Amino acid sequence: MKSYFGLRLPETLDEYLDPHRLALVVYDMQVGICSQVSGAVTVVRAVQSVLETARSAGVRVVFTRHMSLPKELMGAMAYRTAMTWQRKKDPDEITPWFLRDSPGFALTPELQPRQSEVIFDKTTFSAFEGTPLGATLRDCGVTTVAFAGIALEVGIDPSVRHAADLGFVPVIISDACGFGNPEAGARALEAIRYAGDTIITDVRSVLAALGQTQKSAVRS
Repeated sequence: MKSYFGLRLPETLDEYLDPHRLALVVYDMQVGICSQVSGAVTVVRAVQSVLETARSAGVRVVFTRHMSLPKELMGAMAYRTAMTWQRKKDPDEITPWFLRDSPGFALTPELQPRQSEVIFDKTTFSAFEGTPLGATLRDCGVTTVAFAGIALEVGIDPSVRHAADLGFVPVIISDACGFGNPEAGARALEAIRYAGDTIITDVRSVLAALGQTQKSAVRS
């Protein structure tokens, strides 16, 4: 690891995935979202593997849930987005899909937080907008944020870009991220890769890096 002006400058994936400075964000793994995504079962299993290893390594874990507002509190942009997603031309035909405490709002049963973890609800695609996520991670000394969940092209893309703008190093665990549209998912990943501020890796590499951390902790 390099050092410059007193700053730690990691170079390898193992160094970036230091559990003391890493947080795992499990993004919107909700019943109503997983049910819309082809291959969601595979993503759930991949996220389970990452989550189990992260917990064993002592990584901080945050879950997010997308929350719809009741129609009485939806604004013009909210209606525009809902009409686009639901393919409706009349706002009166809109149905909020993810109202709090509705069946679709719940996290999928396979991925439930522990008491030591937290769920942040949001009405935006970025996990940082309107939530305490950024302040929480900074206060814990987190510098790297890894993302797994659904959907890559809709919410994880803006979240990793927002993370970079806030000074966190974003990590996408690509095969633990689902997408609603394969072409859009591939385009999003390629654009993120081109921007260059996000580390793109896979489940196997993350498990190996965090597994090495556990072995080191046992030896020490």
